[in-house]
Amino acid sequence: MPYRPKKMERQVVGGILRHFRNWLPRHGAGPPQDNLGEVVKEPERAQEHCLPNFAGGQHFFEYLLVVSLKKKTSGDDYEPTITYQFPKRENLLRGQQEEEERLLGAIPLFCFPDGNEWAPLTEYPRETFSFVLTNVDGSRKIGYCRRLLPAGRGPRLPRVYCIISCIGCFGLFSKILDEVEKRHQISMAAIYPFMQGLREAAFPAPGKTVTLKSFIPDSGTEFISLTRPLDSHLEHVDFSSLLRCLSFEQILQIFASAVLERKIIFLAEGLSTLSQCIHAAAALLYPFSWAHTYIPVVPESLLATVCCPTPFMVGVQMRFRQEVMESPMEEVGDEKDILPPKLQEDILESLGQGIKGSQTSEQINEHVSGPFVQFFVKTVGHYASYIKREANGQGHFQERAFYKALTSKANRRFVKKFVKTQLFSLFIQEAEKSKNPPAGYFQQKILEYEERKKQKKPKEKTLK
Repeated sequence: MPYRPKKMERQVVGGILRHFRNWLPRHGAGPPQDNLGEVVKEPERAQEHCLPNFAGGQHFFEYLLVVSLKKKTSGDDYEPTITYQFPKRENLLRGQQEEEERLLGAIPLFCFPDGNEWAPLTEYPRETFSFVLTNVDGSRKIGYCRRLLPAGRGPRLPRVYCIISCIGCFGLFSKILDEVEKRHQISMAAIYPFMQGLREAAFPAPGKTVTLKSFIPDSGTEFISLTRPLDSHLEHVDFSSLLRCLSFEQILQIFASAVLERKIIFLAEGLSTLSQCIHAAAALLYPFSWAHTYIPVVPESLLATVCCPTPFMVGVQMRFRQEVMESPMEEVGDEKDILPPKLQEDILESLGQGIKGSQTSEQINEHVSGPFVQFFVKTVGHYASYIKREANGQGHFQERAFYKALTSKANRRFVKKFVKTQLFSLFIQEAEKSKNPPAGYFQQKILEYEERKKQKKPKEKTLK
């Protein structure tokens, strides 16, 4: 549910974030948020989708890291530490080396976000989760994590296998982590050939498959196929957890809060549930991008983030609920009134048509995402007609004419607010630079909607 902190604890937040000065968990793009204790000054950046679609050809990943818990020299607490890194980077320039050190210094905290108080365990359910780190220059790294107990007997501490990549494709990397886990049960040496083969392979284009040949001791040679979905605009998300945890009405309220860029906190105990739900919530904003603080699982030492005055979308483990709720907060309470009533009904009706048990994850994603894409098609899909261009091709958005073109008063009231958000501003800035509308999924849905309206008009005339 969205909450609004009443005041800002500047020194606390500034001190905690200072360690991550150049690598902060932010989503998408946006102007500087210089009220975080004056810690971070981000240059304005062009709009980026939540996690970009890649045509193919890039490297799968930058690093595979193993993060283990090491006992501190004083006290009984443990500290997450990188104990394995592939590949090792050599001959880096000084600036590159400093950037790598900052990145690798930030990652362990997000692999063990639930604090340092651990004890050796004999059983531990594996968890798959992810995080996003955004550099001050706009470049982003996604951490795909699998946390589990290492092979062995007796009590032992969990470790995390973390793949760092700039590519958003959670389904594919989950399968890669399955392969890493399978090999980790044998030995660390069995992981290296697989990851080396993956690093040498090119990331496949949408709908294409890459096949890796890998040898496993006592099992022989295996062929692993990694396939990207043909429609790649939702390949970075899985809506299943969101559907399990929230009702359609609650999902709609979160969407309404997000489009007006409010502060949203997700509470759950499982790391997998938190990261999947928050990625899914952000994906509902397609084709727009959440441009503010975005932390799928907030580490214990960053809990003061929920005191900041700027918008955020964060996930907090249930064990820290008391600390979060102790922060002065208030629920806004108007979530049911943000969106036009008729369009709310359309979304709920589409979502309520049911999901069959036999549907694939891609079909479930389309079922959930589709009604929200249609919402934006109906409210702002006419944006391209209200960009007036100069002779040099530079566009200028006609904001007033744009929202006055809507015949529905309820839709017009909503859009007048929405055009003031960074979500819309970044989207329209990119559209002003482009001479032609992007030939993507959103544009395809706009054209389909306009075609349906054209076909409907002759029928209405005939009836008259």
